[in-house]
Amino acid sequence: MATAKRRTFVDLSPLRASPAYARLWFSALLTGLGIQLTIVAVGLQLYAITNDTVAVALVGGIALIPATIAAPLAGMMADAFDRRKLLIGLAVILFSSTSGLLILTIAEANLSAVGNHVWVWPFYVFTTIGAMSGIAIGATRSAIVPRILPLELVAPASALNGLSMGVQFMVGPAIAGVLAASVGFQWTFVVDLVLSATAFLGVALLPALPPLSDVTRPGWTALKESVRFLRGMPQITSGFVADILAMTFGRPYVLLPAVAAGLIGGGPITVGIIMSAGAAGTFLTSLFSGPVKHVRRQGLVIGRAVQIYGLFIVLFGTVLLLVTLGVLPKGGLDFAQVSVLPLALACLAYVGMGASDEVSAIFRTSMLLTVVPDEIRGRMQGIFFAVVNGGPRLGDVYAGLFAGLVALWFPPLLGGFVIVVVMGLILRLTPALRTYVFEGAVPR
Repeated sequence: MATAKRRTFVDLSPLRASPAYARLWFSALLTGLGIQLTIVAVGLQLYAITNDTVAVALVGGIALIPATIAAPLAGMMADAFDRRKLLIGLAVILFSSTSGLLILTIAEANLSAVGNHVWVWPFYVFTTIGAMSGIAIGATRSAIVPRILPLELVAPASALNGLSMGVQFMVGPAIAGVLAASVGFQWTFVVDLVLSATAFLGVALLPALPPLSDVTRPGWTALKESVRFLRGMPQITSGFVADILAMTFGRPYVLLPAVAAGLIGGGPITVGIIMSAGAAGTFLTSLFSGPVKHVRRQGLVIGRAVQIYGLFIVLFGTVLLLVTLGVLPKGGLDFAQVSVLPLALACLAYVGMGASDEVSAIFRTSMLLTVVPDEIRGRMQGIFFAVVNGGPRLGDVYAGLFAGLVALWFPPLLGGFVIVVVMGLILRLTPALRTYVFEGAVPR
């Protein structure tokens, strides 16, 4: 026990205790890396074709409703059917959507050589299919974890998930930026397909995971049970609202191609570096997540972490404003002409964003895993992933539209202040979140 109390680094016990969980974790890591490659490549390619930030923002906007619906549906199916078989089917769909993007990219390369371009709408179709399958995979995978791990290792597994996400968001965008700048978009999608094929083995080797007892079949009744459960758990509902708030008003990712091209400079490599900085914050928080087991007032920590996230968003918007006003130097298109000081400040803002967001995510996940019973866990994970993935897509629309109407600096600067103020109101008006205490916390 004394050794456990002194632990500083992330607990790797879940990987050692369960080979099935280890396979699932590495499969998630590889799948996530591939998804990040595709997200960055699609955004850069659409901006290259259209030179329009709104067109990039529509990737998330168009996929918003279908992906949001896909998560609760996957959660209902995860409660009712064999979760291993469901994962296999979803992985095949994700692989097919990336294959479609590769075919489009090859066609675009051929057409652009003669001064033409492919239609843009098929990019939206395939990215929407990919978003739907990706979010469904995440919800199903999360519902599996308590089935293949002892209960006492579920919380350490949540921190390991954050570590995986940190690697995905740190390494994936960086690789995508380098690949897009060096060998082109085609090979970026090819690498995603290779990673997805390798990750498929981890899913295929899982044991059978049928329902353990009688369950509610997917449909209206199952959905009503989920809503009824949430009404009685305001701390979970408020956590969902906090995540939507942060991601809607504090997700400037869609601005990065224009920021790299017109303000900081450096093109695709700059985009990859900035996005990787945010992932570095996530990774470092998870790496040193040992002390989280001592935290009792998890609800208050969630709220304060979201407010700190908002402050770092304000910093990012301020950097863009100062470059626009000429207070900080502007960069050129070539990476050799990148403006170093604005890039460093932007990376600092993204490191802080990643770190504070991961703190919030760890404790929101902890609440879900510790208070939700097994028979409804899949549906709650479905709603959770709908929130986690739907919020960023709303954020893409918000940032893209207001950047087009006002300026690149406006959405993050305004959004950061909105996050800080509204999160303060949520804490004040929701005692269930503000006073939530995790009784399983280990005394210091």
